[in-house]
Amino acid sequence: MRLLIQRVKNSSVSVNGKKISEIGRGLLVFVGIGKEDNEKDLKKLSDKLIKLRIFEDENGKMNLNVNQAKGSILSVPQFTLYADTRKGNRPGFEFSADPKKAKGDWEKFNGFVEEGGVVPKKGVFGEHMEVNLINDGPVTIWLDSKEV
Repeated sequence: MRLLIQRVKNSSVSVNGKKISEIGRGLLVFVGIGKEDNEKDLKKLSDKLIKLRIFEDENGKMNLNVNQAKGSILSVPQFTLYADTRKGNRPGFEFSADPKKAKGDWEKFNGFVEEGGVVPKKGVFGEHMEVNLINDGPVTIWLDSKEV
C-alpha cells in the first residue's frame, strides 16, 4: 500500500464539474492499493497516517498529528501510485490491485482511519476526478507499507 500525503490549507474533489468532497486544514491523501497488500498493510498505514506529526505546534515545530491539529482528511483512491516506468515511456500497472480488491481495501482503509478518530472525506473510486488543493508548506510525505 502506498500513500502520498500532502498537508493542505484546503482541498476538494469534483466529478463531472460537481464538488463531491471538501476539507479545510488537513491532509489530502492519495491512496494506492497494491495487489500484494493485505489488512495488516491497511491498518499499519492508517495508524501511521493518524499519528504522523506534521502539523506545527505553538513553537512552529512539526509536533502535532491531524487529531491534535483538529484537521481533516480527504482520501482519494489513486491506482497510478503503483505505476511501473522501468520499461519504455508508457507506465504499466501490473503491481496495482485489481479494481474489486482495490475498492474494498480502500474502503477498509478509510474505516481504519475513522477508527483512529478522523472521519475521512472521500473521492469517488473509479471515477475521473478533479482534485484541487492549496498546499501548506509545502509538506508532502510518501509512505509505502513495505518500507514503514
